Amino acid sequence: MVLFPVMASAAGTVPVISYSSPKEYIVGGIECEGARNFSKEQIIQLTGLRKGMKVTVPGDDISNIIKRLWMQKYFEDVSLSISHLSPAGDSAYFKLSVVERPRVSHFTFSNVKQGEQKDLNERLNVKRGQAFSEYLQSASIDIIKRYYKEKGFQQVEVEVRTKPDTMIRGAIRVNFYVNKGEKVRIKRINFEGNDNVKDFKLMHSMKKTRDMRLMNFFKSKKFDEKEYPNDKNNLISTFNEAGYRDARIVKDSIYYIEPYRLGIDFKFEEGKKYYFRDITWTGNSVYPSELLSSILKIKKGDVYDVVTMEKRLFGDGKQEEADVSKLYKDNGYLFFNVQPVEVNIDGDSVDVEMRVVEGKPAYLNNIVINGNDLTNEKVVRRALFTRPGYLFSQTDFERSIREIASMGQFDPEAIMSPGGYSVIPNQANNTVDIIYNVKEKPSSQLELSGGWGGNTFVATVGVSFNNFSTHRMFEKGAWRPVPLGDAQNLAIRFQTNGTYYTSASASFVEPWLFGKKPTSLNVSVYYTRQTNSYMYLNILNNDQYMEVYGAVAGIGTRLKWPDNFFVLQNTLSWQTYKLQNWNYNFLFNTGISHNFAYTITLMRNSTDQQIYPRQGSDLSLSLSLTPPYSLLRRYTYDSDGNKVKVNDPMKIDYSKQTSSQRYNWIEYHKWHLKATFYTKIVGDLVLMARAQFGYLGYYNKNWGYSPFEGFLVGGDGMSGYNTYGSEIISLRGYENYSLTPTATSSYSDSYAYAGNVYDKFTIELRYPVLLKPQSTIYVLGFLEGGNCWSDIRNFNPFKIKRSAGVGVRVFLPMIGLLGVDWGYGFDDATHGKSQFHFVIGQQF
Repeated sequence: MVLFPVMASAAGTVPVISYSSPKEYIVGGIECEGARNFSKEQIIQLTGLRKGMKVTVPGDDISNIIKRLWMQKYFEDVSLSISHLSPAGDSAYFKLSVVERPRVSHFTFSNVKQGEQKDLNERLNVKRGQAFSEYLQSASIDIIKRYYKEKGFQQVEVEVRTKPDTMIRGAIRVNFYVNKGEKVRIKRINFEGNDNVKDFKLMHSMKKTRDMRLMNFFKSKKFDEKEYPNDKNNLISTFNEAGYRDARIVKDSIYYIEPYRLGIDFKFEEGKKYYFRDITWTGNSVYPSELLSSILKIKKGDVYDVVTMEKRLFGDGKQEEADVSKLYKDNGYLFFNVQPVEVNIDGDSVDVEMRVVEGKPAYLNNIVINGNDLTNEKVVRRALFTRPGYLFSQTDFERSIREIASMGQFDPEAIMSPGGYSVIPNQANNTVDIIYNVKEKPSSQLELSGGWGGNTFVATVGVSFNNFSTHRMFEKGAWRPVPLGDAQNLAIRFQTNGTYYTSASASFVEPWLFGKKPTSLNVSVYYTRQTNSYMYLNILNNDQYMEVYGAVAGIGTRLKWPDNFFVLQNTLSWQTYKLQNWNYNFLFNTGISHNFAYTITLMRNSTDQQIYPRQGSDLSLSLSLTPPYSLLRRYTYDSDGNKVKVNDPMKIDYSKQTSSQRYNWIEYHKWHLKATFYTKIVGDLVLMARAQFGYLGYYNKNWGYSPFEGFLVGGDGMSGYNTYGSEIISLRGYENYSLTPTATSSYSDSYAYAGNVYDKFTIELRYPVLLKPQSTIYVLGFLEGGNCWSDIRNFNPFKIKRSAGVGVRVFLPMIGLLGVDWGYGFDDATHGKSQFHFVIGQQF
């Protein structure tokens, strides 16, 4: 607002303002009133007026000054007037009056959940100290409404309540009162005109728009205004898949059937059904037309399915089958493009010409890694299959994403999302830059716990550094608390409850030996002691005990054939078992046994990440061998314990030997086969299928099965203590070890576990509740079956003990994997039926 009042000046000069006769004045001075939060000088500076400059009154100069001040959005009212003129009448003295908008000292939400407040704070532009304008108020209301409408609250109302802040002059407190109402859900969707496409298929094609029919029982029925146009396009794509290229939505109506319940009507016009006739290729010189047509898999007379054609040309992100684009991009042709053109439509037949632009091969230029604040850059780079100077390959790029997601140091969800990477091509020089945006996550684990097991208290202290760095051990300032950054693993664990049980272990893993090749080094040592002391029964003695000493060293090498997902692991292990009157589980109770074994394992892991894999497989085949001592032995013992020479080792009668003589060096060959497959069903819903088989064999039937290294099947897969000598196999729905056969020991009066063969089959349906770097939570339902036998001759893969149940898993970086399952065993009335199982640090 511009005012030019007729006021008498001190000098008595009266300014006369005429819009018909503008007059030019020299600015003699400017004064300002009404300033509170700004200084007068700041406001005058915003006007652009300066003493000595010429302005025309009235005119554009004055109008622009007012507009300039209004655009700042700091003022509720602005007026500019001439207070007086100079005696000569050529200079004007201006008076600027402003009314500042109130400032926001505090803003709150009412009727809003705490989690929603956090989301709204991130979306709103309201800041403390900010001028509260009509525009800011309107924009804030609109943002809040959009937020709740995305959640299905289509009738949300927002009221802005303000009141003066009594503590701060010129400030107000702003409260956004939100009335969400009920969620608006879709009750019924009706289709009309779809004579040749079933309602079920149309409903299935819409991803976010679902009604309350039974097939959508597990789907959200909220109406998402933002996703609605996309689902309409999906409907048309469904008709296109069936050959109806001219299909269109004639009308769609959205209306309320009842309060908070919507009805949607779609009316279609299908048009004619079309078929492919001739498909030709032009512009292709790298690959022949015959090869491209074999990938396209479309023959003359096939339904004119544009959707499937585009999937086989450009892919659909799932890589379920080959596509033409990936064929080119794997050979460096990043700038490849193909345009299918309908060159002729004759009746219901369509001729298509595939116009190919191959471009030139693109080479990798800059490979940038962002966000690795803790992990050394070289650790990330060595895992990449994309390196500067290499020819671009889509497969190598996708494999690099998978390798980063599987490292364990970074959030796999972040790197696999669209914001986790950027591909920046430069067609001018045929290069491409790739940026990997990683997000560090806590990977080390600290365990300080006490638990109740075996009717006694067990204390555990353990630490696992999953990003340890030996390279920085002597670096100043690196021990905070330990040197980190090289993705090595250092773990130390101690567990005890006093005299009954003590266990200590330490391990070190270097995933890249010498830091140059994908060859891993694994080293571990351990010790455990268990006695017959029971604090619960106040029994404290050491006359019965078992001690185990051991060390393991292994090297794993990534192979290039059959593909580079394969790893060959070679391991040497040594164990010494010392038993004294130990009448639990084993075939003898007193003596010392040594176990020296070589294990070779062939593994292939193509899962997309470690914690919650959605696709890929994890396969392993292993064989553990000890030397065949009984086949090389040329002596036995007489009744006095003296050695007696024999010519045929197969005729030695080991039943006449003492346990110390027979089992001083144990021998066996042990086979393992494990196969796990992950399949993404829809969204994050994943089906996991797993099969396992294990067999502990012998070289000499007279010597028999090894007293150690057998299988204990049944239960949660946890022993309660970190013992050695047997491999524990979980099978939910049954008590611990209850499916393991037993045998009478010839060296003691007790029964010993004799599980030498087992199989196990599992199907799990998994769905995530939370996928965050701080924690991962998912629920599952399972079907499981398996069994255990004492002899391979009794093995029957179809004679299994079945179970079913549900469970939940929680992965916390500082603790590891935790979980609980409820299982129901169907085939063992004594040890089956309803069972709860707890999981710590392992997966079934």
